[in-house]
Amino acid sequence: MPISSFLALQFLREYKSQTVLTLTAVAVGVAVMVFLSALITGLQESLIEQTLGTQPHIVVSAPQDRARSQIDGPGILRRAENPAERSRSIRGWQRQLLRMKNAPQVTAVAPLVTGSAFALRGNGSQPIIVIGMDPEPFDQIISVSRNLRSGAFSPSGSEAILGRQLAQNLGVEVGDRVRLSTPESRTALVTVRGIFDLGNGKVNETWVLLPLRTGQALLGMPGGANTIYARVDSIFDAEDIAERLGAESELEFESWMAANEQLLVALRAQSSSSYTIQFFVFIAVAMGIASVLVVSVVQRTREIGILRAMGVKRAVIFRVFLLQGAVIGVLGSLFGAGLGAGLSFLFSKVAQGPGADPTFPMALSPRLFALAVAAATLTGVVAAALPARRAARLEPVEAIRHA
Repeated sequence: MPISSFLALQFLREYKSQTVLTLTAVAVGVAVMVFLSALITGLQESLIEQTLGTQPHIVVSAPQDRARSQIDGPGILRRAENPAERSRSIRGWQRQLLRMKNAPQVTAVAPLVTGSAFALRGNGSQPIIVIGMDPEPFDQIISVSRNLRSGAFSPSGSEAILGRQLAQNLGVEVGDRVRLSTPESRTALVTVRGIFDLGNGKVNETWVLLPLRTGQALLGMPGGANTIYARVDSIFDAEDIAERLGAESELEFESWMAANEQLLVALRAQSSSSYTIQFFVFIAVAMGIASVLVVSVVQRTREIGILRAMGVKRAVIFRVFLLQGAVIGVLGSLFGAGLGAGLSFLFSKVAQGPGADPTFPMALSPRLFALAVAAATLTGVVAAALPARRAARLEPVEAIRHA
């Protein structure tokens, strides 16, 4: 064993109570960091899941018609008026779909036809949003199959999937029939194949999912698609990906970040609070380790002087105290990571809401533990640098005389 490692361990063993106290302080700091990071990350993931569970990461649509100038009198411009909105197919949507499938970071794309209609049942009428889609790619973007309350997510022909609230309003169940009618007087009689609950009241009350061809026929767009949904690897890269794809196309690309600016601000504020807490935790840990090692240098001034007189080099003395800081950081962070994981697990079990779901979901991951251990170890080494430098600069004669 190198002499620096032997001396570092020997010094730690000599003052066991001091070493244990320092390890405890580091462990508590790391446990707080792991617990709060898991809590904030879990709340972020839950918020994202609840908010974006019914939204794609990127929406592609045909460009809107430009405003028409309204002229009153000879050459006098009164106002510019946008034309009435109308649903139209994306020109060459198959080519655009293939381009997006091959784009980096895009994990799933789905062509859709969407439009407004009415669901008719007996004397009742309910305004709805018709979505014609291919079940498999659509489910990769918005997980309907995982949120089915009854039936199956495999519509074909004249079958439809309805939201839970819409089914209740119409008084229908799986196997019942509903007539759909568009403002252009196109109609379709569909059979309820499944009922979903995506946790969004507006979606549950208005969405009717149809096979793509059925939706195309009902909305008057045979062979067309007026919307493309996309999902990406990292949701926080959605805006950059949308801008990159939009720069090479005349179509409109909108990311969830542009459509949910307030949510994005809240998520960034949560992340900033997490980083701020971690920063101050490590400042406290560093101060604790540094203060203990400074005291250790003072206590061992005589031993350091004797070692220097015996020919031990300054670099060896420097490494002794650096190794002490590293050992304290590693052991303290390992204990702290385990303590933080235990606290997180206990907290998720104690704080439970309806249905035995945790009120505060915790997001523990190997990456979090690895970062905590690495950061605490680095903090220990950095905090030990000043005491180690002071110890290495001690002259043998002065150290022995003043000890």
